[in-house]
Amino acid sequence: MAINFVSWIILLLLLLILLCSHGNQARELVETKNTSLEIQHNHHHHQHQHNHMTHNNIDPSLMVFFTLKDLKVGKTMQIYFPKRDPSTSPKLWPKEKAESLPFSSNQLSYLLKFFSFSPNTPQAMAMENTLQECESKHIKGEVKFCATSLQSMLEFTQNVLGSNSEIQVYATLHKTKSSVTFQNYTIVEIMMEILAPKMVACHTVPYPFAVFYCHSQKSENRVYKVLLRGENGDKVEAMVVCHMDTSQWAPSHVSFQVLGVTPGSSSVCHFFPADNYIWVPKLKSQGSSSM
Repeated sequence: MAINFVSWIILLLLLLILLCSHGNQARELVETKNTSLEIQHNHHHHQHQHNHMTHNNIDPSLMVFFTLKDLKVGKTMQIYFPKRDPSTSPKLWPKEKAESLPFSSNQLSYLLKFFSFSPNTPQAMAMENTLQECESKHIKGEVKFCATSLQSMLEFTQNVLGSNSEIQVYATLHKTKSSVTFQNYTIVEIMMEILAPKMVACHTVPYPFAVFYCHSQKSENRVYKVLLRGENGDKVEAMVVCHMDTSQWAPSHVSFQVLGVTPGSSSVCHFFPADNYIWVPKLKSQGSSSM
């Protein structure tokens, strides 16, 4: 069934507002000279990240994982929240422009020439990693898609959640301005559990223009919004997804190394950066508890 045109316009405006509001929170810090193609530490890239870990030293950027039993008011944990400057972050392209270029690792040489990147540079390697990740095989019970535009992200999301479903988007929001990316945070309030029988998570990936790695799993997932307070006073309304069945995940998945658990033995929860999005059918939410 065709999607109502007015609904598309409303959704596009909603997401654009969300993108702008979250981008403004991060203006104070540019993490690297090549922020737009930084190899980010999102959870779908973690099979490539075991080199960032030793038994006694974990890359701070991997400190986003925890288990459901730790999701309680008063719990303190170290969390990494990247802060990116929107002026140097990849820009959204219209669907027609994005789809006029090949999006394939087989065309990497052509793409590097198009974007004026030399082979074997950090930018080239980041592009190659993204293309390979987008082409990698999905795990059992998962559907995945790399969206190269807002419209293609919405089309994939609507297809997964149902063409007749009214959909809603959630994202982490930094309530205070700070350049601190890694510190202790305490859970002040579990603001809501979002009752979603289905969900689509979309993560930014490094590319010369904005690309989102979107995926959905049939296994049980729980979505929460929690209020965090940093040790420096930062306040974050953070989105959390808890994957209740990890039995199909690769044993090398970095979350298992961080948490010291094995596939299927434990839930795995993780915090979302501010430029990642959670799409769900618009349903009633419940619950609020505070310290």
